[in-house]
Amino acid sequence: MRKFVGMAVIRCDFFAETLELSTSMTVLLPDEGATPPPVLYLLHGLSDDHTAWTRFTSIERYAYDKGLAVVMPQVHRSFYADEAVGLRFWDFLTAELPAVVDRFFKVSARREDTYVAGLSMGGYGAFKWALREPARFTAAASLSGALDLAYIQESDLRPHIRELAPRVFGDRRVRGGDADLLHLIRTAEPAELPRLMLRCGTEDHLVEQNERFVAAAADAGVSLDADFGPGEHVWQYWDDQIRVVLDWMIPKR
Repeated sequence: MRKFVGMAVIRCDFFAETLELSTSMTVLLPDEGATPPPVLYLLHGLSDDHTAWTRFTSIERYAYDKGLAVVMPQVHRSFYADEAVGLRFWDFLTAELPAVVDRFFKVSARREDTYVAGLSMGGYGAFKWALREPARFTAAASLSGALDLAYIQESDLRPHIRELAPRVFGDRRVRGGDADLLHLIRTAEPAELPRLMLRCGTEDHLVEQNERFVAAAADAGVSLDADFGPGEHVWQYWDDQIRVVLDWMIPKR
């Protein structure tokens, strides 16, 4: 185990042109070495913001052990989409954010050094980004992901989802389109994809969505490191599992 000497923890407030407003991200940067470090884009869930991972897990300590920079953007309750009635969060995430990171910070831009992961809505966002832009990432991971967005649009009767869906999707049908992860995994070219990892607790309310994604990947011949074990939709589970994710992404130094 390396002696912990610290990371730079940066709250970065900046104007996002795609959103036409000021926004924020939290960035962790290793404080040693002249070589640009690898970078993980770490995405938050529906009820969180860019501070959640640093507030509720030990991601700073885990990332330091890997010499890893971590970028945690804020996208509100957008499902990482260009909202039908709202803001262009997909364009922000996939186009503007990496350009801002490259401009402001010294991190590697190589595919083999670039990763994405997230929890719940962020697990969906991580896989959506990896499946739609596979040449950008070497590995992607979802923790307790909301992975069947077509089901959420069509059949999730929880009041907050019924209120949220029209703003995000409008009259756009998710099923069979580029927001449908089951469609994306079934139509992907397996050889072009980054490595994929999925973890979900067996007591999680999203476990059936994760099981459907695993089945779709198997049907498509896509390699997926998937595991289900005891756990609920809680931070204790995600704090444990993000360490598993980082060990899988980056070998110990």
